[in-house]
Amino acid sequence: MPQSKFSDPLITSKEERRAYVDLKRLKTLWLNTGTLCNLACVNCYIESTPRNDRLVYLTLEDVVSYLDEIETEDLGTEEIGITGGEPFMNPAIIPIMEECLGRGFKLLVLTNAMRPMMKCEDVLLRLKEQYGAQMTLRISVDHFKQEMHEEERGVRSWVPMTKGLQWLSAHEFTIDIAGRTRWGEEEDDLRRGFDSFFKEYGIKIDAQDKKQLILFPEMDEKTDVPEITTACWDILDVDPDDMMCASSRMVVKHKGDDVPSVMACTLLAYDPQFNMGGTLKEASQSVQLNHPHCSKFCVLGGGACSVKEKE
Repeated sequence: MPQSKFSDPLITSKEERRAYVDLKRLKTLWLNTGTLCNLACVNCYIESTPRNDRLVYLTLEDVVSYLDEIETEDLGTEEIGITGGEPFMNPAIIPIMEECLGRGFKLLVLTNAMRPMMKCEDVLLRLKEQYGAQMTLRISVDHFKQEMHEEERGVRSWVPMTKGLQWLSAHEFTIDIAGRTRWGEEEDDLRRGFDSFFKEYGIKIDAQDKKQLILFPEMDEKTDVPEITTACWDILDVDPDDMMCASSRMVVKHKGDDVPSVMACTLLAYDPQFNMGGTLKEASQSVQLNHPHCSKFCVLGGGACSVKEKE
């Protein structure tokens, strides 16, 4: 019998059937290129810092094996997402990006737009000219006010970010923005504030477009959140097919492992119960929503690292 919340993968603490999500289709494959980052954000969900190498760098060879599996298994994957850490700190990031783009995938790269990215500006310009809107760069701008952004990301993080963002916009890259709701403002107020920020800095982003400005709910494993049961889908009027784990998986390489693993989603890189094996075929099994993030971020918060389009 479960004694506490999230202690049993199948049954909740109230002895109800825990909700699960089937993989409908692997639309997006995420690659975590490593947890090393040039910043140490206060509430980083994956605890990235300049010293955290719990997820080591993926190599080009690692990535190629999964791209090959997508082809041989005819998985129909459309998009490759790249996250970290700061992806541009991975020495193989450009070859990885070129491999994904060259195979025809849409590519989404998450970055803080600071010095690691700007060191690659010449090759980024070349990739933009070659692939255009096939490549999107998502920039983390936690808040439209400098003091709030730096409260999360540290002092002296604002100016380099704005310079990188302005450079991307001026050179007409396809970009979007990831903001956060941790300060409790209403969404309309946040969008108005970001709109003013974009206009002040000359950033070509429509703050009212939810694909161009994504506002993520906060995650805190210590927050008391309800467990999601199979009955909750109807009660909450939420479709399990809208959950991240219905359409995506994430490849990581844990420190000390010889080969990468496939995790259920981008939010749970360390929890072994969400390690679904070494191949995409193994990782096609259903996901039990046995974690506070599943409840707060995905089901109740409506968060998703890829913008889901209705099919």
